[in-house]
Amino acid sequence: MNKKQKRWRNRIILALAIFAVVFALEELGALTAVFGTPGDVYASFVLFLVPYLIAGYDVLIKAARNIRRGQAFDECFLMTVATIGAFAMVFFPDTDPHMAEGAAVMLFYQVGELFQSYAVGQSRKSISAMMDIAPDYANIEQDGQLVEVDPDEVQVGDIIVVKPGERVPIDGVVTEGVSQLDTAALTGESVPRHVEPGADIISGCINMTGILHIRTTKPFGESTVSRILELVENASEKKARTENFITRFARWYTPLVTGAAALLAVVPPLLGMGSWSDWILRGLTFLVVSCPCALVISVPLSFFGGIGGASKLGILVKGSNYLELLAHVDTVVFDKTGTLTDGTFSVVAIHPEADADADALLSAAAHAEAFSDHPIAVSVREAYRGAIDRARIAEVVEESGHGVSALVDGRRVLVGNDKLMAEHGTAWHDCDLTGTVLHVSIDGAYAGHIVIADVVKEDAAQTIRDLHAAGVRRCVMLTGDRADVAEAVGRELGLDEVHAQLLPQDKVEAVERLLAEERGEGRLAFVGDGINDAPVLTRADVGVAMGAMGSDAAIEAADVVLMDDKPSNIARAMRIARKTMRIVWQNIVFALGVKVLILVLAALGLANMWLAVFGDVGVAVIAILNAMRAMRVGADRA
Repeated sequence: MNKKQKRWRNRIILALAIFAVVFALEELGALTAVFGTPGDVYASFVLFLVPYLIAGYDVLIKAARNIRRGQAFDECFLMTVATIGAFAMVFFPDTDPHMAEGAAVMLFYQVGELFQSYAVGQSRKSISAMMDIAPDYANIEQDGQLVEVDPDEVQVGDIIVVKPGERVPIDGVVTEGVSQLDTAALTGESVPRHVEPGADIISGCINMTGILHIRTTKPFGESTVSRILELVENASEKKARTENFITRFARWYTPLVTGAAALLAVVPPLLGMGSWSDWILRGLTFLVVSCPCALVISVPLSFFGGIGGASKLGILVKGSNYLELLAHVDTVVFDKTGTLTDGTFSVVAIHPEADADADALLSAAAHAEAFSDHPIAVSVREAYRGAIDRARIAEVVEESGHGVSALVDGRRVLVGNDKLMAEHGTAWHDCDLTGTVLHVSIDGAYAGHIVIADVVKEDAAQTIRDLHAAGVRRCVMLTGDRADVAEAVGRELGLDEVHAQLLPQDKVEAVERLLAEERGEGRLAFVGDGINDAPVLTRADVGVAMGAMGSDAAIEAADVVLMDDKPSNIARAMRIARKTMRIVWQNIVFALGVKVLILVLAALGLANMWLAVFGDVGVAVIAILNAMRAMRVGADRA
């Protein structure tokens, strides 16, 4: 609670204390004993006016200011008219005085407003916690000394130094040092990430252990931390359809109920249907109940809380409109590489011939591929745990599109596809496993083969199961990869449809076709990470980018960004969106239902001012408490 809220709270507590004392004196007959009749009524008027003004002077001032600006119809206006009217009932001798109710309405209205301010503050904190990732400075080395400079002053290619406990200010590549990085502020992931020379590093992480020297790869304005801050700052500008409806509703609703209250107070007594005091009191009660603050406060707060809760899990939603659309998604379309798979080749099997050894087979292949920078060659070398002695290698020949030939320890080693084997007259046999098969021959004899594949992410299968459990009808994969590889991944993950060997424009056409098949409120989400996914991300109802390692173009085009590249967060994002929308509609139905009921009772003279206080403040507080549930998300569930 900030200083302003504390002063506000103290003022309300003081007013409540005075109100309680005056109310007790009135109920115990002390005022009548001292001032007699009708002096007790006027004493009550003056005494209740004290807590009323202490608690509500700012509401009165705001109402007067808005009337001068021509913007009269808001909750301050309703509260002012209703409460002043309640005090003015003292001038109608034929009715009971209502100063206590007038003061109570203002007091409890202010309690509700303070509660709302606190709730909004808590929700804002969950989002503004992301703002703490903004670095204040970057360290650069000058004449052997570290100098702190503004991150904007650092050029691409400069070497910056990040000490333990400091936040990485700009994206780059580690050139010197080994450390652990705390990425929780970005990804929600509690496990530190190990980095060493050659590792890519993104801004916003906290360096935990060793000193790191980093060569920057982007200017500060284009780095990860800057993009995140921009997303967070702009999130509140894109309002959901439901939120816009409530705003428009309140704009028309307030003048209408004010007019209805005036008619209720004036027309029946003019028609001789009762006393003026009775109908004026009904009109004032009608005004108090009609205050739309429960709706106007709780609906935006629910969306705000949902966005804040998602950000705690490393899910950035660019606006409440996308949160609303995400809640209606029933078709999720995935890119394969880098989304459902790691996007890096790994050795998944080694199949030596009967007279060969698996380690010897892998050693021969790794040495033959020692000088290649092809991803397949890199994966073979990474799978080989021994040291590669380049002195043992000679006469390396790259055979484009087929493989490599090399002398290893004086023996001719061929590593490549079936065409390479056929060209050199080596008999070979295929493999039942899906993936890229590297055949290996040594001195013309077939030694076996190595299977390399793009490994499926460990949480990908669970993601598909979670999405189906959440009511998603179709999980579809689009990929430019070979059909057999795509089908194998589809079977492994339990996907509903797989479309392979697609060019970027083919993916857009496939999404257009799937969009045309959507019915009713159903929406389509596309999940991707590559630069060629940007057109599809833009075309989908909701574009989801795998953000931490994703391309700038994909993150810019997407509506939702997953900072830690875990596909399982797609299901979490959908659960948060659906929970938020349930809370929004619970608040709308509850607030309108209670208000309509009490408005009818007020018009019939069956509701007093105390019930009106509950109809306004009580409903608002309950709706705010319900809205705050949107902020509460767990690490494993939403």
